[in-house]
Amino acid sequence: MNKIQVQRVQTGVRMEKKMVKVLKGLAEYFDLSLGDLLEGIVLHAFEGKSPFSDETLKKIEEFKKIYSMDYDASMSHNFIEEDK
Repeated sequence: MNKIQVQRVQTGVRMEKKMVKVLKGLAEYFDLSLGDLLEGIVLHAFEGKSPFSDETLKKIEEFKKIYSMDYDASMSHNFIEEDK
């Protein structure tokens, strides 16, 4: 497969803490950077495809339990920022 040269930029994206821990765990599991994992997820989502196999979904469930991520996609528009 041909390689594609890209230009990457640093982002200042804020995400829910437990979700980030799950993503970092998954990236480490696959020996990827967090950025590479997110790029793959986004590219699949843009095509309406699932980025994860059944085996990977099981691993994600394990990470969600470890990091107490006890919510799912149905909550995606219901997050509120915690007062500090």
